[in-house]
Amino acid sequence: MPHRISNPLTLLNDDESLFYNSVLDFAKKEISPLVSQMDESETLNPSLISKIFDMGLMAIEVPEKYGGSGASFFQAILAIEALAQVDPSVSVFVDVQNTLFANALIKWAPENIKAKYFPQMAKNRVSSYCLTEANSGSDAFALKTSAIDKGTHYELNGKKIFITNAKEASLFLVFANVNPDLGYKGITAFFVDKELGGVSLGRKESKLGIRASSTCEVIFENVKVPKENVIGEIGKGYKIAIETLNEGRIGIAAQMLGLAEGALAAAVNYAKQREQFGKPIAHFQGVQFQIADMAIRIEASKLMVYNAARLKDANLNFVKEAAMAKRFTSEVAEFVASTALEIFGGYGFVKDFPAEKFYRDAKIGKIYEGTTNMQLQTIAKMILD
Repeated sequence: MPHRISNPLTLLNDDESLFYNSVLDFAKKEISPLVSQMDESETLNPSLISKIFDMGLMAIEVPEKYGGSGASFFQAILAIEALAQVDPSVSVFVDVQNTLFANALIKWAPENIKAKYFPQMAKNRVSSYCLTEANSGSDAFALKTSAIDKGTHYELNGKKIFITNAKEASLFLVFANVNPDLGYKGITAFFVDKELGGVSLGRKESKLGIRASSTCEVIFENVKVPKENVIGEIGKGYKIAIETLNEGRIGIAAQMLGLAEGALAAAVNYAKQREQFGKPIAHFQGVQFQIADMAIRIEASKLMVYNAARLKDANLNFVKEAAMAKRFTSEVAEFVASTALEIFGGYGFVKDFPAEKFYRDAKIGKIYEGTTNMQLQTIAKMILD
Protein backbone atom coordinates (compact mmCIF):
# COMPACT_ATOMS: atom_id res chain seq x y z
CA MET A 1 0.00 0.00 0.00
CA PRO A 2 1.25 3.52 -0.73
CA HIS A 3 2.27 5.57 2.26
CA ARG A 4 -0.02 8.45 3.20
CA ILE A 5 2.10 11.57 3.60
CA SER A 6 0.87 14.09 6.16
CA ASN A 7 1.68 17.78 5.92
CA PRO A 8 4.23 19.14 8.41
CA LEU A 9 2.40 20.50 11.44
CA THR A 10 3.62 24.08 11.06
CA LEU A 11 3.23 24.24 7.28
CA LEU A 12 0.48 26.71 6.40
CA ASN A 13 -1.72 26.19 3.37
CA ASP A 14 -2.16 29.01 0.87
CA ASP A 15 -5.16 30.57 2.63
CA GLU A 16 -3.53 30.36 6.06
CA SER A 17 -0.26 31.77 4.80
CA LEU A 18 -1.95 34.67 3.01
CA PHE A 19 -4.01 35.46 6.11
CA TYR A 20 -1.05 35.24 8.51
CA ASN A 21 1.16 37.42 6.36
CA SER A 22 -1.55 40.02 5.85
CA VAL A 23 -2.10 40.31 9.63
CA LEU A 24 1.64 40.49 10.30
CA ASP A 25 2.05 43.17 7.62
CA PHE A 26 -0.87 45.10 9.12
CA ALA A 27 0.72 44.85 12.58
CA LYS A 28 4.08 46.13 11.38
CA LYS A 29 2.62 49.04 9.40
CA GLU A 30 -0.32 50.14 11.51
CA ILE A 31 0.42 49.01 15.08
CA SER A 32 4.19 49.31 15.36
CA PRO A 33 4.28 53.15 15.23
CA LEU A 34 1.73 53.33 18.06
CA VAL A 35 3.15 50.76 20.48
CA SER A 36 5.14 53.09 22.75
CA GLN A 37 2.44 55.76 22.90
CA MET A 38 -0.28 53.21 23.71
CA ASP A 39 1.89 51.61 26.39
CA GLU A 40 2.55 54.98 28.03
CA SER A 41 -1.07 56.13 27.86
CA GLU A 42 -2.41 52.68 28.81
CA THR A 43 -5.00 53.02 26.05
CA LEU A 44 -5.65 51.43 22.68
CA ASN A 45 -5.67 54.03 19.90
CA PRO A 46 -9.32 54.43 18.75
CA SER A 47 -8.33 54.77 15.09
CA LEU A 48 -6.40 51.51 15.38
CA ILE A 49 -9.47 49.76 16.78
CA SER A 50 -11.43 50.83 13.69
CA LYS A 51 -8.72 49.44 11.44
CA ILE A 52 -8.74 46.15 13.32
CA PHE A 53 -12.48 45.85 12.63
CA ASP A 54 -11.92 46.80 8.99
CA MET A 55 -9.35 43.99 8.73
CA GLY A 56 -12.06 41.53 9.81
CA LEU A 57 -10.12 40.50 12.90
CA MET A 58 -12.95 40.79 15.42
CA ALA A 59 -15.21 38.09 13.99
CA ILE A 60 -12.80 35.58 12.45
CA GLU A 61 -14.84 32.43 13.15
CA VAL A 62 -18.25 34.07 12.93
CA PRO A 63 -20.12 32.59 9.93
CA GLU A 64 -20.23 34.71 6.80
CA LYS A 65 -24.04 34.84 6.87
CA TYR A 66 -23.72 36.98 10.02
CA GLY A 67 -21.03 39.25 8.58
CA GLY A 68 -18.01 37.37 9.91
CA SER A 69 -15.09 35.82 8.06
CA GLY A 70 -16.28 32.23 8.51
CA ALA A 71 -12.68 31.14 9.04
CA SER A 72 -11.25 28.44 11.30
CA PHE A 73 -10.20 28.56 14.93
CA PHE A 74 -6.66 27.97 13.68
CA GLN A 75 -6.80 31.19 11.66
CA ALA A 76 -7.88 33.08 14.76
CA ILE A 77 -4.81 31.63 16.49
CA LEU A 78 -2.61 32.78 13.60
CA ALA A 79 -3.97 36.33 13.93
CA ILE A 80 -3.26 36.35 17.67
CA GLU A 81 0.29 35.10 17.09
CA ALA A 82 1.02 37.62 14.34
CA LEU A 83 -0.31 40.61 16.32
CA ALA A 84 1.64 39.62 19.45
CA GLN A 85 4.92 39.84 17.55
CA VAL A 86 4.36 43.60 17.43
CA ASP A 87 2.15 44.30 20.47
CA PRO A 88 0.74 41.64 22.83
CA SER A 89 -1.80 44.22 24.10
CA VAL A 90 -3.48 44.39 20.70
CA SER A 91 -3.19 40.63 20.42
CA VAL A 92 -5.22 39.95 23.58
CA PHE A 93 -7.81 42.56 22.51
CA VAL A 94 -8.50 40.43 19.42
CA ASP A 95 -8.03 37.17 21.31
CA VAL A 96 -10.81 37.73 23.88
CA GLN A 97 -13.35 38.73 21.24
CA ASN A 98 -12.66 35.62 19.19
CA THR A 99 -11.57 32.68 21.35
CA LEU A 100 -13.78 33.44 24.35
CA PHE A 101 -16.78 35.59 23.46
CA ALA A 102 -17.51 34.67 19.83
CA ASN A 103 -16.66 31.01 20.40
CA ALA A 104 -19.15 30.77 23.25
CA LEU A 105 -21.89 32.42 21.19
CA ILE A 106 -21.23 30.27 18.12
CA LYS A 107 -21.69 27.13 20.20
CA TRP A 108 -24.41 28.07 22.68
CA ALA A 109 -26.23 31.31 21.80
CA PRO A 110 -29.83 31.21 20.51
CA GLU A 111 -30.42 32.23 16.91
CA ASN A 112 -31.90 35.63 17.81
CA ILE A 113 -28.69 36.65 19.61
CA LYS A 114 -26.49 35.45 16.75
CA ALA A 115 -28.56 37.16 14.07
CA LYS A 116 -28.70 40.47 15.92
CA TYR A 117 -25.24 40.77 17.47
CA PHE A 118 -22.76 38.91 15.28
CA PRO A 119 -23.05 41.55 12.52
CA GLN A 120 -22.45 44.26 15.14
CA MET A 121 -19.41 42.41 16.52
CA ALA A 122 -18.01 42.11 13.04
CA LYS A 123 -18.50 45.83 12.40
CA ASN A 124 -17.74 47.89 15.49
CA ARG A 125 -18.77 46.40 18.86
CA VAL A 126 -16.22 45.07 21.34
CA SER A 127 -16.96 42.32 23.85
CA SER A 128 -15.77 41.17 27.26
CA TYR A 129 -15.82 37.86 29.11
CA CYS A 130 -16.93 38.42 32.71
CA LEU A 131 -16.07 35.53 35.01
CA THR A 132 -13.47 36.57 37.61
CA GLU A 133 -14.45 38.10 40.95
CA ALA A 134 -12.53 39.23 44.02
CA ASN A 135 -13.03 35.90 45.77
CA SER A 136 -13.19 33.65 42.72
CA GLY A 137 -9.98 33.57 40.72
CA SER A 138 -8.64 30.05 40.23
CA ASP A 139 -11.73 28.92 42.18
CA ALA A 140 -13.90 30.41 39.47
CA PHE A 141 -17.11 28.80 40.63
CA ALA A 142 -17.09 30.60 43.98
CA LEU A 143 -18.55 33.62 42.19
CA LYS A 144 -21.18 35.73 43.98
CA THR A 145 -22.79 37.66 41.11
CA SER A 146 -26.51 36.87 41.27
CA ALA A 147 -29.25 36.55 38.67
CA ILE A 148 -32.71 36.62 40.22
CA ASP A 149 -35.66 35.35 38.20
CA LYS A 150 -38.21 38.16 38.01
CA GLY A 151 -40.67 36.33 35.78
CA THR A 152 -40.17 38.25 32.53
CA HIS A 153 -36.43 38.75 33.00
CA TYR A 154 -33.43 38.11 35.25
CA GLU A 155 -32.09 40.85 37.49
CA LEU A 156 -28.29 40.81 37.56
CA ASN A 157 -26.23 42.18 40.46
CA GLY A 158 -22.53 41.84 41.17
CA LYS A 159 -19.01 43.01 40.40
CA LYS A 160 -16.42 41.39 38.16
CA ILE A 161 -12.70 42.22 38.30
CA PHE A 162 -9.71 41.98 35.94
CA ILE A 163 -11.98 42.09 32.90
CA THR A 164 -10.06 42.41 29.64
CA ASN A 165 -11.47 44.81 27.01
CA ALA A 166 -13.85 46.26 29.62
CA LYS A 167 -13.17 49.90 28.72
CA GLU A 168 -13.91 49.40 25.02
CA ALA A 169 -16.64 46.79 25.40
CA SER A 170 -20.38 47.24 25.13
CA LEU A 171 -21.22 43.52 24.97
CA PHE A 172 -20.58 41.17 27.89
CA LEU A 173 -20.77 37.44 28.53
CA VAL A 174 -21.55 37.36 32.25
CA PHE A 175 -21.50 34.37 34.56
CA ALA A 176 -23.93 34.64 37.48
CA ASN A 177 -25.64 32.28 39.89
CA VAL A 178 -29.42 31.85 39.66
CA ASN A 179 -29.52 29.76 42.85
CA PRO A 180 -26.55 29.89 45.25
CA ASP A 181 -27.96 26.89 47.14
CA LEU A 182 -27.06 24.76 44.12
CA GLY A 183 -23.41 25.88 44.17
CA TYR A 184 -21.75 25.69 40.78
CA LYS A 185 -24.88 24.05 39.35
CA GLY A 186 -26.64 27.38 39.65
CA ILE A 187 -24.12 29.21 37.50
CA THR A 188 -25.61 30.46 34.24
CA ALA A 189 -24.20 32.45 31.33
CA PHE A 190 -25.96 35.65 30.27
CA PHE A 191 -25.52 37.86 27.22
CA VAL A 192 -25.59 41.48 28.40
CA ASP A 193 -25.80 44.49 26.10
CA LYS A 194 -24.60 47.64 27.86
CA GLU A 195 -27.62 49.42 26.41
CA LEU A 196 -29.81 47.48 28.88
CA GLY A 197 -28.59 49.91 31.53
CA GLY A 198 -27.13 49.24 34.96
CA VAL A 199 -23.66 48.37 33.62
CA SER A 200 -20.76 50.56 34.71
CA LEU A 201 -16.99 50.44 35.02
CA GLY A 202 -15.17 50.56 38.33
CA ARG A 203 -11.44 50.69 38.87
CA LYS A 204 -9.19 50.53 35.80
CA GLU A 205 -6.04 48.63 36.69
CA SER A 206 -2.59 50.11 36.02
CA LYS A 207 -0.53 47.09 35.06
CA LEU A 208 3.05 45.91 34.73
CA GLY A 209 2.57 44.76 31.15
CA ILE A 210 0.07 44.67 28.26
CA ARG A 211 -0.76 48.16 29.49
CA ALA A 212 -2.71 49.28 26.41
CA SER A 213 -5.15 46.42 27.00
CA SER A 214 -7.85 47.68 29.35
CA THR A 215 -8.41 45.70 32.55
CA CYS A 216 -11.27 47.01 34.67
CA GLU A 217 -13.92 46.21 37.21
CA VAL A 218 -17.36 45.80 35.65
CA ILE A 219 -20.30 46.49 37.93
CA PHE A 220 -23.81 45.17 37.32
CA GLU A 221 -26.58 46.90 39.26
CA ASN A 222 -30.16 45.70 38.80
CA VAL A 223 -29.52 44.87 35.14
CA LYS A 224 -32.73 43.57 33.57
CA VAL A 225 -31.61 40.77 31.27
CA PRO A 226 -34.28 39.32 28.95
CA LYS A 227 -34.76 35.58 29.36
CA GLU A 228 -33.89 35.02 25.71
CA ASN A 229 -30.40 36.32 26.57
CA VAL A 230 -29.53 33.17 28.49
CA ILE A 231 -26.60 31.48 26.76
CA GLY A 232 -26.87 27.70 26.86
CA GLU A 233 -29.02 26.24 29.61
CA ILE A 234 -29.91 27.50 33.07
CA GLY A 235 -27.40 26.07 35.54
CA LYS A 236 -24.97 24.97 32.83
CA GLY A 237 -22.83 28.10 32.82
CA TYR A 238 -19.99 26.20 34.48
CA LYS A 239 -19.78 23.97 31.39
CA ILE A 240 -19.61 26.99 29.08
CA ALA A 241 -16.93 28.60 31.26
CA ILE A 242 -14.77 25.47 31.31
CA GLU A 243 -15.02 24.80 27.59
CA THR A 244 -14.43 28.39 26.46
CA LEU A 245 -11.44 28.75 28.78
CA ASN A 246 -9.98 25.53 27.36
CA GLU A 247 -10.16 27.15 23.91
CA GLY A 248 -9.02 30.50 25.23
CA ARG A 249 -5.85 28.95 26.62
CA ILE A 250 -4.75 28.13 23.10
CA GLY A 251 -5.24 31.82 22.32
CA ILE A 252 -3.03 32.87 25.24
CA ALA A 253 -0.45 30.29 24.17
CA ALA A 254 -0.49 31.84 20.68
CA GLN A 255 -0.05 35.29 22.22
CA MET A 256 2.99 34.09 24.17
CA LEU A 257 4.37 32.39 21.06
CA GLY A 258 4.06 35.60 19.06
CA LEU A 259 5.60 37.62 21.88
CA ALA A 260 8.60 35.29 21.96
CA GLU A 261 8.97 35.52 18.17
CA GLY A 262 8.87 39.31 18.36
CA ALA A 263 11.47 39.40 21.13
CA LEU A 264 13.77 37.05 19.23
CA ALA A 265 13.49 39.10 16.02
CA ALA A 266 14.35 42.27 17.92
CA ALA A 267 17.34 40.60 19.61
CA VAL A 268 18.68 39.18 16.33
CA ASN A 269 18.37 42.54 14.60
CA TYR A 270 20.16 44.30 17.45
CA ALA A 271 22.91 41.65 17.65
CA LYS A 272 23.70 42.16 13.97
CA GLN A 273 23.98 45.94 14.37
CA ARG A 274 25.60 46.37 17.77
CA GLU A 275 29.39 46.31 17.55
CA GLN A 276 31.84 45.59 20.34
CA PHE A 277 35.53 44.82 20.04
CA GLY A 278 35.38 45.74 16.36
CA LYS A 279 32.59 43.39 15.21
CA PRO A 280 28.85 42.79 15.63
CA ILE A 281 28.01 40.95 18.84
CA ALA A 282 26.20 38.35 16.70
CA HIS A 283 29.67 37.05 15.83
CA PHE A 284 30.36 36.06 19.42
CA GLN A 285 29.64 32.46 20.30
CA GLY A 286 28.00 33.34 23.61
CA VAL A 287 25.37 35.46 21.87
CA GLN A 288 24.94 32.86 19.12
CA PHE A 289 24.20 30.18 21.72
CA GLN A 290 21.61 32.42 23.38
CA ILE A 291 19.89 33.02 20.05
CA ALA A 292 19.92 29.31 19.19
CA ASP A 293 18.42 28.39 22.55
CA MET A 294 15.66 30.97 22.12
CA ALA A 295 14.85 29.67 18.63
CA ILE A 296 14.69 26.04 19.79
CA ARG A 297 12.15 26.85 22.49
CA ILE A 298 10.07 28.95 20.11
CA GLU A 299 9.95 26.12 17.58
CA ALA A 300 8.78 23.70 20.27
CA SER A 301 6.14 26.25 21.34
CA LYS A 302 4.85 26.62 17.81
CA LEU A 303 4.45 22.86 17.43
CA MET A 304 2.44 22.69 20.65
CA VAL A 305 0.21 25.69 19.85
CA TYR A 306 -0.49 24.64 16.28
CA ASN A 307 -1.18 21.05 17.32
CA ALA A 308 -3.69 22.13 19.99
CA ALA A 309 -5.46 24.49 17.55
CA ARG A 310 -5.64 21.90 14.79
CA LEU A 311 -7.00 19.32 17.26
CA LYS A 312 -9.73 21.78 18.20
CA ASP A 313 -10.66 22.37 14.55
CA ALA A 314 -10.73 18.61 13.99
CA ASN A 315 -13.25 18.23 16.85
CA LEU A 316 -10.80 16.04 18.75
CA ASN A 317 -10.01 16.25 22.44
CA PHE A 318 -7.52 19.08 22.96
CA VAL A 319 -7.86 19.96 26.66
CA LYS A 320 -4.56 18.43 27.79
CA GLU A 321 -2.72 19.82 24.77
CA ALA A 322 -4.18 23.30 25.36
CA ALA A 323 -3.05 23.27 29.00
CA MET A 324 0.40 22.03 27.98
CA ALA A 325 0.70 24.68 25.29
CA LYS A 326 -0.26 27.51 27.63
CA ARG A 327 2.05 26.34 30.39
CA PHE A 328 5.01 25.80 28.08
CA THR A 329 4.67 28.91 25.94
CA SER A 330 4.30 31.18 28.97
CA GLU A 331 7.59 29.78 30.29
CA VAL A 332 9.22 30.21 26.89
CA ALA A 333 7.95 33.77 26.44
CA GLU A 334 9.41 34.81 29.78
CA PHE A 335 12.74 33.11 29.03
CA VAL A 336 13.04 34.53 25.51
CA ALA A 337 12.03 38.04 26.54
CA SER A 338 14.54 37.96 29.42
CA THR A 339 17.33 36.66 27.19
CA ALA A 340 16.52 39.27 24.53
CA LEU A 341 16.77 42.00 27.16
CA GLU A 342 20.21 40.70 28.16
CA ILE A 343 21.38 40.70 24.53
CA PHE A 344 20.39 44.37 24.34
CA GLY A 345 22.54 44.98 27.42
CA GLY A 346 21.99 48.40 29.01
CA TYR A 347 19.69 49.40 26.17
CA GLY A 348 17.43 46.49 27.04
CA PHE A 349 16.63 48.22 30.31
CA VAL A 350 15.34 51.44 28.76
CA LYS A 351 12.05 52.18 27.04
CA ASP A 352 13.60 53.42 23.80
CA PHE A 353 14.13 49.79 22.78
CA PRO A 354 11.53 47.00 22.55
CA ALA A 355 13.11 44.40 24.84
CA GLU A 356 11.87 45.79 28.17
CA LYS A 357 8.25 45.90 26.98
CA PHE A 358 8.32 42.31 25.75
CA TYR A 359 9.76 41.37 29.14
CA ARG A 360 6.96 43.16 31.03
CA ASP A 361 4.27 41.79 28.73
CA ALA A 362 5.45 38.19 29.10
CA LYS A 363 4.68 37.83 32.80
CA ILE A 364 0.90 37.77 32.44
CA GLY A 365 1.06 34.56 30.39
CA LYS A 366 1.59 32.52 33.57
CA ILE A 367 -1.37 34.14 35.30
CA TYR A 368 -4.49 34.81 33.24
CA GLU A 369 -6.94 32.28 31.82
CA GLY A 370 -5.64 29.76 34.32
CA THR A 371 -2.40 30.01 36.30
CA THR A 372 0.55 27.73 35.63
CA ASN A 373 -0.38 25.61 38.66
CA MET A 374 -3.92 25.16 37.34
CA GLN A 375 -2.55 24.02 33.97
CA LEU A 376 -0.27 21.51 35.69
CA GLN A 377 -3.21 20.22 37.73
CA THR A 378 -5.28 19.74 34.55
CA ILE A 379 -2.44 17.98 32.77
CA ALA A 380 -1.68 15.65 35.69
CA LYS A 381 -5.34 14.83 36.26
CA MET A 382 -5.84 13.84 32.60
CA ILE A 383 -2.70 11.70 32.58
CA LEU A 384 -3.58 9.96 35.84
CA ASP A 385 -7.16 9.33 34.70
